Formats: sequence, structure tokens, C-alpha cells
Amino acid sequence: MNMPKTMKAAILVELQKPLVVDEVELPAALDVGQVLVKVNNSGICGSQLGEIDGAKGEDKYLPHLLGHEGSGVVEAVGPGVRFVKPGDHVVLHWRKSQGIESAPPRYTWKGKTLNAGLIATFNEYAVVSENRVTRIDPTSDMEIASLFGCAVTTGFGVAENNAKIRFGEAVVVFGAGGVGLNIIQAAGLLSAYPIIAVDLHDNRLDLAKSLGATHTINSSKVDAKAALQELTGNQGIDVFIDNTGQPAIIELGYELTKAQGRVVLVGVPRKGRNISIYSLPLHFDKRISGSHGGEAVPHVDIPRYTKLLDAGRIQLKPLITEHFKLDDINVAIQRMRSGELAGRCLIKMDA
Repeated sequence: MNMPKTMKAAILVELQKPLVVDEVELPAALDVGQVLVKVNNSGICGSQLGEIDGAKGEDKYLPHLLGHEGSGVVEAVGPGVRFVKPGDHVVLHWRKSQGIESAPPRYTWKGKTLNAGLIATFNEYAVVSENRVTRIDPTSDMEIASLFGCAVTTGFGVAENNAKIRFGEAVVVFGAGGVGLNIIQAAGLLSAYPIIAVDLHDNRLDLAKSLGATHTINSSKVDAKAALQELTGNQGIDVFIDNTGQPAIIELGYELTKAQGRVVLVGVPRKGRNISIYSLPLHFDKRISGSHGGEAVPHVDIPRYTKLLDAGRIQLKPLITEHFKLDDINVAIQRMRSGELAGRCLIKMDA
């Protein structure tokens, strides 16, 4: 097929500023290992907000495209691509999967190079690396499919790969956004008890309860430390999972977990914001570790989780609470920041 010449995309031009939605020129042809996808839906992950804010420090690649979870249909494939073909419905994900890792695509904006990584989803079309797409059944719900790009695979991966939750363990999930809600749901599948969701917003906590949280704490209204100690008593906390990246919360989790407890860090603190812990318990089997997307392997894990969805063992539709047009992406981002938006919002490219 002929490559589309232009598309609408949301561009990060300057840190801590609204995204610029504008027309962008696509590459004239696909390189080895590249796949052209017509994007159907894109989720917005908290890590994208961190990228917009410059949480990791200086951004050497401005201006550039964003977005790392979505769904779409393959329009064309470059040389060497073996695992997808035109017409395939796919999940777009940021974790590596099977296939070629291509060179990044070269987009053009206002006559100059516009940077993009191996995946970008805040755009009508995406030239992505083969190992950033996984084929799904063409009858799959494309809205739900987009959540497999990060929210589901990260959340479930954190529970089973990083935290290694066991039957009857007390689990605290601090931060009940899109990833946190799926950690809660996975903890329920793994028969953890209690499963305590902590957040600043009642709407998120209500959703957490519907997805498996046995107890909820609004830390804007009560002292989270005292409430957690009251709920867990002498039993203590086995697993504390932090999605906020706030050093004080990480330190609290480390303090409250039992002697052989595990603290798993999903959220990433801003550059320069360090944690302070008393390290002696680490010598006696207390553990603190970071997660990288739940260590998910998309082409292996997405079919497993899809089977649970099809069997009615997990709920994903309730996670999608709002839809936005690409032109309104900054409104969606602001609603996420304010906490007005529970669950996951989707950017619908064909809206």
C-alpha cells in the first residue's frame, strides 16, 4: 500500500506545557522491522504524565511523540517482519516482545525531524518496531485491547512476577490508578487477604473495591499509617506496592512491611528525590525492588490474560471510564492530574 503522507498527532514540544496537536508527516517508506499501524485507541499512562513533567530530568529528544499503550490495525509491514501482516488487529505495547527491534521512525514536523521511540500512540498512525506489537483475535473489543499495552500487563505482572503474591498474604496497593487497579484485581485472583487500596480520591477507591479491594483508605482524609496499622494489626503487611513514586510513601511501606515483607516500586520518584531507609532489615530477608512494566512478555502474557477475560475471571470494561478525541488530549491529561478521572481514559482516534 501507499504510505499515508500526514496524520494528526499530539507532540511534546516543551516540558511542563500542554501537548501540541498538529499535522505530522510520516516516513515515505518502512524500514527493516517496522510496522505501520492505524491506531484505534490509546490509553494514557501515569508514566506519560511524568514524561511531560520531566520527572527523569532533561529531555534531549524534544520535540517528540508520546504514548505507549494502544490498539489498532496493521496497514503495512517493512522488510523482515514475520509475526504480523496487513489486516491484523494488534495491541501496541512498550515492553519488548517477539520480532525485530527496528530503528526508530523518522517523522517530520514543520520541516524538521520529529523524534519518536519504537512506539508512539498519541497519533492517528504509528510506525512501530515489530517487537512492540502483538496480534490479537479480530473479534476482540479494541477498547479493552488497548489496556493490554500497559495497564493490564504491568498490573498483573507486578502481582505475579515482582511481588510474587501468595495465598492469604496481606497486600497494600498505594495508588489506585489504571495500573494499581489491575494489581488489585490480580491480587484477588491470587487469593491475597486483605487487599488494601490507598488513594487520595474516593472515586478511585470505589472502583478499587468493585475490582477486589477488601478495604480502602482515603489518605487525604485519614492518617494512612495509623489506618494501615489498625487494619493489619499484629499480622503486618506482606507486600506493599507503591504506584505513586513519592519517597515518603515508599519509606512508609518499607517501615510497615513485616520482617520478611516485600516492597515493590512501580511509580518512579522525580530525579533527585531519594528515599532514606534503615538498611539492616535487608540483611534479614526484607526486600525492596523496582518493577519494569511487571517484567511482562507481551506475546506470552496477553493471550493468558485474554483467556481470563473471556472466561469472565477478570473485568476490564469497568476500567474504561472516559473517552476523548485526540484534539482534547490535554483535557484528558488535566482530568487525570486532578483525580477527577478514575480508571483509564481512552483517546479514540476515529472519534
